[in-house]
Amino acid sequence: MTRTDIPRTSPPAPPPRTNRRKFLVASGTAAAIAAAAGVGGQYLQNKRFTVNTSSVKLGKPAVKPPPVPKAADITDIPGLSSFYTPNDHFYRVDTALVVPQVSPQSWQLHIHGMVDTPMTISFADLMKRPMIDHDVTLTCVSESVGGGYVGNARWQGTLLASLLKEAGIQKGADQIVMRDVNGMNLGVATEPVMDGRTSLLAVGMNGQPLPQEHGFPVRVVVPGLYGYVSACKWVVDMELTTFAAFDAYWTHRGWSQQAPIKTESRIDVPKGGSTAAGLVTIAGVAWAQHRGIEAVEVGIDGTWHQAKLASQDTIDTWRQWYYPWHATPGKHTLQVRATDKTGHMQTAVKHGPEPNGATGYHTVQLTIT
Repeated sequence: MTRTDIPRTSPPAPPPRTNRRKFLVASGTAAAIAAAAGVGGQYLQNKRFTVNTSSVKLGKPAVKPPPVPKAADITDIPGLSSFYTPNDHFYRVDTALVVPQVSPQSWQLHIHGMVDTPMTISFADLMKRPMIDHDVTLTCVSESVGGGYVGNARWQGTLLASLLKEAGIQKGADQIVMRDVNGMNLGVATEPVMDGRTSLLAVGMNGQPLPQEHGFPVRVVVPGLYGYVSACKWVVDMELTTFAAFDAYWTHRGWSQQAPIKTESRIDVPKGGSTAAGLVTIAGVAWAQHRGIEAVEVGIDGTWHQAKLASQDTIDTWRQWYYPWHATPGKHTLQVRATDKTGHMQTAVKHGPEPNGATGYHTVQLTIT
């Protein structure tokens, strides 16, 4: 989507890629994970070979996805996040101090626990299953208001729910404990995985095989849930169990069992500082995965204005927005708030990420000269 009526400004720096280790250090976990997950052994394995991700050939999806509306991607506002986040700019948060090297030939997924038919599936078997392309915005629970721990991609994979139905989930199994190749575990509620949303065992990202840093050869993508319960990279094991029987790694450390992503928004431009008086474009992104964004408002010195929205792709993706502002000299406070398609407006109450996601309005201080 191009908007020739939008004034061009000098491009500010893109949103920073946050240091993934800050999340580990803040939780006091880096050293423990290195010991408990056997990273030393994985490191030695990494020294022996390097996985060739290009050896995986993605096929055509079983059902051609609807085209992304042309008006879903605003491309002519410098500094505004692109609709699709490039793979090499996608945020990374995980507990792997060394990126696992998992070959497709050796990869297997074990499904067991409270199921009628425990099963093991190889990568070759997985690739024979019907594949789906679906756009999903991922968000880390450690995302601070206005931060960079959020990104949007087109994922290719097979439906996780179909595989679990084949295994036969037993009554009362309300948690799926997913483990990666290092033994790190995440616990996701069974219900949102099985409720009809496009939860994937993903093998592709933005038309390419998964990068190693993002879970090659197979990871999990569940729309609408923070990554610490749903986005298991390098997944090799799924155990159907109960929340009463097992506390997953992050839940054991005080984070919530249930982790629906909050309705949030961010100002990408302007970043703050100072700029000349005249027409200034305020722009950014808003997200409420699996609910969709209905409206975005921009606050200028306490007065709220309706922003213009790019078209909604799927309700699982973020939505770009912008507001042309005739800026007058002086100091100004800019804010943004979003309303999702259920009618819920994000809260102004400021709260940190723990235990289930940060809240508040992203605020930018700007001097107009």
